[in-house]
Amino acid sequence: MTKDETLIEQLKTDFRQAPLSERDRAMLEYAVKLTIEPWNMVPADVERLRRAGFTDADILDINQVTAYFAFVNRLADGLGVELEPYWSSDR
Repeated sequence: MTKDETLIEQLKTDFRQAPLSERDRAMLEYAVKLTIEPWNMVPADVERLRRAGFTDADILDINQVTAYFAFVNRLADGLGVELEPYWSSDR
């Protein structure tokens, strides 16, 4: 969506160093925690998103997209699916 190559590289490397709004940063922090340590999710994680300006519908979308990507990646990894050349190279 952005043509800013510097921002894209920062997002790929460490989004915490990228010039993002607090709202976007809160969303990404939530997604990372849900992906890496879902057993540590607590109501305060959702409340942080609300304070950042997300509605309950927004939060559900963030949660479902994050969970869906984790699910699909685990399916692919578990079945040994390899990426097509287009997606596996650093473009």
